[in-house]
Amino acid sequence: MSEFPHRGFRFGVQASRAASAREWADLARRAEANGYDVLTMPDHFTDQLAPVPALMAAADATTDLRVGALVFDNDYKHPVVLAKELATIDLLSDGRLEIGLGAGWMISDYEEAGIPYDTPKVRIDRFVEGLRVIKGTMAEGRFSFAGEHYTITDYDGQPKPVQRPCPPVLIGGGGKRVLSIAAREADIVGINGTLTAGVIGVEAVGTMTAAEVDKKVAIVAEAGAHRLDDIEMNIRTFFVKVTDDRRGTVDAIAGMFGIPAEFVEESPFALIGSVESVIETVLAARERWGFSYFIVGGENIEEIAPVVAALKGK
Repeated sequence: MSEFPHRGFRFGVQASRAASAREWADLARRAEANGYDVLTMPDHFTDQLAPVPALMAAADATTDLRVGALVFDNDYKHPVVLAKELATIDLLSDGRLEIGLGAGWMISDYEEAGIPYDTPKVRIDRFVEGLRVIKGTMAEGRFSFAGEHYTITDYDGQPKPVQRPCPPVLIGGGGKRVLSIAAREADIVGINGTLTAGVIGVEAVGTMTAAEVDKKVAIVAEAGAHRLDDIEMNIRTFFVKVTDDRRGTVDAIAGMFGIPAEFVEESPFALIGSVESVIETVLAARERWGFSYFIVGGENIEEIAPVVAALKGK
């Protein structure tokens, strides 16, 4: 049984592209109309919309839908610049922003853009400083900071966000150090596969098993033992399919990645089966790991909507 307190379920949609403003606004409205709480976006240099303007457009097209990145790469923008943009989104959305922040992992982004792909230690050190700068510049008054990577001098960040002192912070991770930082610093902790290879492949998928998630959640529970009531546990599910052929779908996914079928069968990153079966999977994931905030892909909005309707807030 999970060490984390019982929380009502929230559901999010991860989307990244649209062919027009209308299509993007329609996607955001579909998510809201189907009961989803949040629309999130990745932050890569691939074929996707730029997250800051796209998240603002999604917020502007909806009434209650919250928005955020999953996650902003700290290396792509100076944290003072990102903080200003995020505070502006929070202000113009009437307080509907969630701040997702990470140290960066996708090596192709760095190589294509000519950004140095530093060691994990350096990227994480810089990310920790970046998070401190973002929180500091959003707080009341002037802020100064002298770190190894950033120096901020008597800066009063404007505008201030509606959500004080700072919108909810989401930090996702798959390794011990980032998960420990998330447990101490984040409002929302996302459990990920381990992405040290810089790509999504067999190595990453192999760290998404139930046994591996047990270990990751245990790291968060230990590092955040003093504040478990303040942590919302999150997972972005990657293998999602409402189907009456659960066995066949699981076998196909396992074959695609060359992993045992039971890895997929038991993984909380997979929501596969009938609506009733997926509901049972979500409930079991909260019971075992404390997950109460589930994110699916934009392509899954309608098929997972019955699950959202059955469980949201419960």
